[in-house]
Amino acid sequence: MTPPLITHLYTADPSAHVFEGKVYIYPSHDRETDIKFNDNGDQYDMADYHVFSTSNLDPPYGPDNVTDHGVVLRAEDVSWVSKQLWAPDAAYKDGKYYLFFPARDKDDIFRIGVAVGDAPAGPFKADPEPIKGSFSIDPASFVDPDTGDAYLYFGGLWGGQLQCYQNKEVDSLGVPTFDASWLGPKEPSGSGAKALSPKVAPLSADMRSFASPAQDLVILAPETGEPIEAGDHDRRFFEAAWMHKRGDTYYFSYSTGDTHYLVYATGKSPFGPFTYAGRILEPVLGWTTHHSIVEFQGRWWLFHHDCEMSKGVSHLRNVKVKEIFYDEDGKILPVKDR
Repeated sequence: MTPPLITHLYTADPSAHVFEGKVYIYPSHDRETDIKFNDNGDQYDMADYHVFSTSNLDPPYGPDNVTDHGVVLRAEDVSWVSKQLWAPDAAYKDGKYYLFFPARDKDDIFRIGVAVGDAPAGPFKADPEPIKGSFSIDPASFVDPDTGDAYLYFGGLWGGQLQCYQNKEVDSLGVPTFDASWLGPKEPSGSGAKALSPKVAPLSADMRSFASPAQDLVILAPETGEPIEAGDHDRRFFEAAWMHKRGDTYYFSYSTGDTHYLVYATGKSPFGPFTYAGRILEPVLGWTTHHSIVEFQGRWWLFHHDCEMSKGVSHLRNVKVKEIFYDEDGKILPVKDR
């Protein structure tokens, strides 16, 4: 079993990027709580973000080679936030660093905000309002290394509220009306029902708004060429979007949620469509699975979390990292952590 990368506090949902010759990790920060486990995720009561960096991804780990840069953003720093700073991500463009983060607004609805800093370790100052047209959770930013174009991927079922946006009526920003009757562990059902898609939106030049409304990122079943069905819980999207590019192939990876796999799909455009390609990581200790994939010093690395430090307490997680490999056809070779 791979040892935890960070051991002095609980961290989860690691988004890793190479900035200024180092790997910077942007995780969520779990904390102790008496809130009981439920399908809305209320037990994940995170209130701030730390940033970590390292120049060496091989164990052993510890404070000698993983630097904690401290708190870079707190819930009370953001005027529109009521609670739950969940899984963030970061990006760099034109001399600035951007921290994208989901949180519940004053109406208890998840939105996505952006904060800006001058250094990869922050501090970051949040915009006074969430990104217009944003909703749900798990923002993953992607700046195409070949074009410089930037995108934001997002969405999460159940507590992430993605299932609440199925109405045909949309507002001026193209966002369907929020339907609270879908709150809880609900998804489309019935024979032939298609899985809900994650969302993708191009980012504007200043990285602080959508250049056009978010659209579905469709994931196809390879055997049919049709969108994956809602009942296919081993392959359908649940949460934890991530995008990386290797050669001319885009890899969209994600968590299947209640079946606990990390899987991926491939495509030739950042907008898709993507075709399901296989598993990356088998289920780990704990309920959630969330990850990132980054190239560093000529090797590819998978960041993820489990609950080893808390001995299985689902809302107290720890970040891990392991090297991954591709075969000659560009397929990711699956790994296990236990």
